[in-house]
This record gives sequence, structure tokens and C-alpha cells, in this order.
Amino acid sequence: MVLLTLFLAVAGKIYNKHKSSVDAEDISDVIEELNSEMVVWTDDLSYIHMNKMLRDQVGSDKLDNRQQLMTVFGLNSDNPEMLEKVIRNQSYEVHFQNVSGGLTSIAWSTSLMKKRKKNSLYLSAGFNLTEIKKMKVNLASANDFFNSSMELAEIGVLMTTDKKKYFASPEMVRMLGLRSSNVSLGDFRSLVHPNDRMIFDGAMNSEESPEVKSIEIRIKSRGGSYRWYSYRYKFIEGTDNTLPLFGGAILDITKEHEKDVLIERLAYMDEVTEIPNRNKLMDIGQATYECCHLLNYSYWIIVLDIDRFHIINDTCGYTNGNYILKNFGHILYKFVTAGGLAARISGDNFALVMRDYGEDELPVRTVMKIQDDFAKLATGEFSTISLSCSAGFSKMPADGNSFLDVLEHAEFALKSGSDNQSSICGYESRMHDSIIGITELEKALSDAIENDELRLFYQPKIDLATGKIMGVEALVRWIKPDGTVIKPDSFVPVAESSHLIGKISEFVLHEGCRQNKMWQKMGLPNIVMSINFSSSDFYQKDLKDKVFEALAISGLDAKWLEVELTERLALKDVDYAVAQMNRLRELGVKLAMDDFGTGYSSLSYLQILPITLLKLDRSFIVDIETDDIARVIVSSVIDIAKSKKIETIAEGIENEKQEGILLGAGCDYGQGYYYGKPMPPEELEQFIINNMNS
Repeated sequence: MVLLTLFLAVAGKIYNKHKSSVDAEDISDVIEELNSEMVVWTDDLSYIHMNKMLRDQVGSDKLDNRQQLMTVFGLNSDNPEMLEKVIRNQSYEVHFQNVSGGLTSIAWSTSLMKKRKKNSLYLSAGFNLTEIKKMKVNLASANDFFNSSMELAEIGVLMTTDKKKYFASPEMVRMLGLRSSNVSLGDFRSLVHPNDRMIFDGAMNSEESPEVKSIEIRIKSRGGSYRWYSYRYKFIEGTDNTLPLFGGAILDITKEHEKDVLIERLAYMDEVTEIPNRNKLMDIGQATYECCHLLNYSYWIIVLDIDRFHIINDTCGYTNGNYILKNFGHILYKFVTAGGLAARISGDNFALVMRDYGEDELPVRTVMKIQDDFAKLATGEFSTISLSCSAGFSKMPADGNSFLDVLEHAEFALKSGSDNQSSICGYESRMHDSIIGITELEKALSDAIENDELRLFYQPKIDLATGKIMGVEALVRWIKPDGTVIKPDSFVPVAESSHLIGKISEFVLHEGCRQNKMWQKMGLPNIVMSINFSSSDFYQKDLKDKVFEALAISGLDAKWLEVELTERLALKDVDYAVAQMNRLRELGVKLAMDDFGTGYSSLSYLQILPITLLKLDRSFIVDIETDDIARVIVSSVIDIAKSKKIETIAEGIENEKQEGILLGAGCDYGQGYYYGKPMPPEELEQFIINNMNS
């Protein structure tokens, strides 16, 4: 009823302003069935039409009864001069006895519809206060009640017929401290928070749908501070006698919004960096993507990765690592533009959403500034560390069919950059060829697993003191039907990203145990079978059960199985890794740390990781003949390992001199092409036999 009264008041002003061709009969037809008391009349009382709602109250079917008009207007005379009282008052409250004998209370609002030489035409719309009076609402007038109700509820009304000039209700004027009830779109938009203006623009330019829609935005309010408001709006189509209407109610939700801050933080804020997380990025990102199409905007999506971040965690500790993450997030926020966002996606990966103003070099220039600011953090205990980041970027909406598409393309550009630190790479459509190639490889790999095309090759491990084989490392190969052998470097990364790695690891575990048990049954010397697990496999809760199942099925004793873990994998989550290792050790399985030294981990980790074997990375072995520092490092690591009762093995041995240096340094075992390359099981059997007889 309130909105209807407002609409009719606005309509009256529009008719008067534009001098539309309006006659009394047309208006009478329009109001006849409306669910509110209304009357069309002329100031000389030559024409009076009460609509059905009003006639039901007074019990009259006469359309020109002056006395009835005076009754409903609360006047005691049919003198037309008395009607000035009705015309002068915007809201005029009347009480009269209705046809049922009860008291009807109506607040009349009168609008001039047309001024003519002979007479003037008026429309009076009533707001029925009868039920309100029954509830003993003690207000002086219907207008006071409306304004007081809106004020108590903190609800304002904002409506327009042309989306250029808006009518604001008294409560809206009070809430925002407006100068008048008429406000232009530009003036109102200037009150909207800069970061929310795109959402507001999207609402103003939305399709003219009769459905009620809602947005939440910050608006500068009386006093100059921003408050949160919910704007519920809809579009009402025009008719032959009315203009289209757009608008709705604005509700102050600041208190409710403050109550939701904790939930918002938990769901959408990253605890370490105190900036939005991936959930918030996806939520805001998709809304921004849709606004881009609606408003013909474009945005840059930049994905950033801190180079070699694991080194910071390993050498400086996780507390300092979190310090770097937090400061990196704050650096990004310096570059957030209106409608943009900075978020931590995961780990040391971040995203920056920036408005595109037509400058193609903006992403590169911005990343370079971020890199400069980030490098300046390398002071104090970080002074010995090179702080840098790499980035990939794409454009929205041009580079994808959704925000997720565009984000993934930016991530792909990041991965497609050079292996050097501080790389910056933009997404290009030709990169789709590589994406398609990866997709095809995923499908082919899946088929290969199902068609039993995977095989294990085995590389021998030699006891340096005796020259005898003590174990083998199982290495998976993909052998196509035409005999082509594909090494793991080509398909394991694809398997890890497509979740096929679980099936491959299961095959390696079961086949490795089965093969080793078969060699034992053949009477060959007992050797240790070493297998590798990916990160996703190692951190599964049921890993111990899976290993136990493979040992039980094959009949292999646990002491002849060794699980190799890369340094980076083991230190990804130290506490959980230690717990997982201890579970495997409970089975009697051996544990080896592979590629030791490549991750710059602290030797102190050797005190807490329950490993039985330490593998020295080939990068230390290749220069051991000529590099004194390499020899010192290798000797030191071997000595520390021995003090912890951990055996050592050097991989990548290629000649006798390297073997001699390692043996002299106290290394226990060796692996490399000097002894044998990875070979299929039948060749490995012959190798074992030859080794026995040598």
C-alpha cells in the first residue's frame, strides 16, 4: 500500500510536468478496481468518482454525491472552498462512520492531475488506517506513521521512471543525509563505495525483469561513514496511462553485516595473510565476470607464485615463512583497483584482479613493481635469501567462458613461463594446443592403465664395500603396443594433475612386491625393493593399510620393501609426514629420503624423520672429482647420517673414481649407470646371477 501511494503521487507529478493528455474518465477506469480507497474529482465538484473500494466503505453507488465526498474528506460543508484544506495537505487524516457502523480512518494524499481553465482535476489516494488504529498505534497522521515506521526499520525507498532522476523517500533522505528527495543517478552513484560501484552499475543496467532482485553495497551515509545496505529492486512495466517504474527498498544491514564478519572471515578470509582466500576469489570473480559482459568492462587476472618458497620454510622456519606470505599479500593489496581483489589461492600462490583500462602493458608493469617491493623484504634474517616471484596473466572475459576458465588460463600461463625466477608470461590462445595435447595424453594414459601397458624397470643398488647387489629401485615405464617406451618424466606429471597417479602408484606397489617375492622363490639373493610414492598418495590416511595389503597378497616380508620419499614431499607437512612414516615403520618397511640436498632442507630434520636410508642427490656426485666443496658437503652429510645410524647411498655414480671417493668418505651404497641402467625384470635376473658369480 505504501509503495502504491508513492507510485500514484509520483505519477501525478509526472502527468502535471509533462502535461499529458489526461481526462477524468481514463483515471476513473484505472483506479476502479485498485485495492485502496481513491477518488477522482474536480475543484468545482462537477465531477466526482469514488472507486469501488471507497464506495464499499460509504455504502453508496452514486458517483457524484457531494455529501458523500465531504463525508470521506471529513468536511462539514459542501462549499468548494472547504476543499482547499484537502488540496493544501499532502497527508490529511479523516475519520468517518462506515456502512457497517464502525469507524473508518483514512489518510488522504491529493495530487493535481490537470489544471484547466474551467476547473482543475485532482486524484486523492487514501491510506486506510483503520486496522492500525485498532492496534492502538498512537500516531498523529498516516504520514507520521509511515515515516516513523521506515525510520525505525531503517528502510528507505528509491524509485525512478527514467534511471536519470531518482525519488528518495523521507527516510532515504535522512539515512543518507541527502539535500532533497530528488537526486540524480550520478550524485547517488558518487555515494556508493568505489569497490561496489560496478555491482551498482550492474543493477542499474540489468535486464528489465519483473522479478525482485537484490544487491548488497556500501553507501556513504549521514555523517560521512560508509554503511552496508541491501537494495531490493524490481522493474514495473509502463502502461498506456503510466510510465515504467524502477526501484525498491534500501535496508540498512550494517549491524547484520557486522555479525557475519566472523563467519565471513572463516569462509572467505585467509588466516595467515588476512586477505581473501580462493572461496572469496571465486565468488567475487564470477560476479565480476558477469558484470564485464553486462557493462562491457574487462579485467586482468594475474596469478603469482613465490619462487622457491620451500627454501624459506626450510631454512627460516614456518613462522618466518608465514611472515613472508602475509607481507606478500599486503604488497598485492597496494595494487588493487576499484572493483578488483587480491587473494591467496593456496600455499604460496596468489591472484590479483585488476580493472583493464586499455593498457596492454599493465600486468607486466604491475608484476615488476610487485617484484621490486617483494625483493625489499630481504633484510635482517632474510638477507641471505633471494625473494622473487613469477606470474602468469589472462584477460577477462576474453580468455574464457567463465571466471574459472580465465583463472585457469592465467595459472597455465604461469606454468608455461620460463624456469627462471621472476618470469612473467601472458596467456595466448595458441596455448590451447598444449592443453589439448595434455588432455589427449590423459585419455591415452587412462587407456594404457586399463590395457596393462605399464611395466616396471629395475635399477640395481650396489654395496660399495662388497660390490654385491643389495637392492633395486622400481621405475615405471609406459610401453605402447608398437614397442615405444615412454619414461615417467613424460606422463607422471600428467597423472598427478589428473588423479591417475593413484592407480599408477597402486600398480607399482603391488607389482614391485610380487616381483621381489618371485625372485626369492627363484632362489636369488634377498634384495630390497624400493618404490616411490607421490605426494597425493603418501598423505592418504589409509596408506599403511594399502602397503599391508600389498605385502599380504604377495607374501613379501616387510623388511624387503623400502619406500622412497622426496625431500620436498617429506617436508610438505612435517608433523603429518613423521606420523605417516612411523605407521610404515610399524609394519617393518624401510624408509629412504630421495634427492637429499636439492630442497635446501636443514640437516636437523634428520633427527625427527624416522628414515633408514639417505640418498645423496646426483647433483653432488657429478662434480665430486673436481669440486672440493662438493666432497666436503658429501663427507659431512655422510658423517651426520652415520651418527644418527642412517645408511647412505649415492645416486648418479658414473665411473670408478667417483665410487672410490664415496667409498673413502664412508658411503654405504651406490646407484648409477656405472653399475647398470634401469632394466626389465628378465635382464635384472641375469644381472643378479652375474653379480653372484663375480
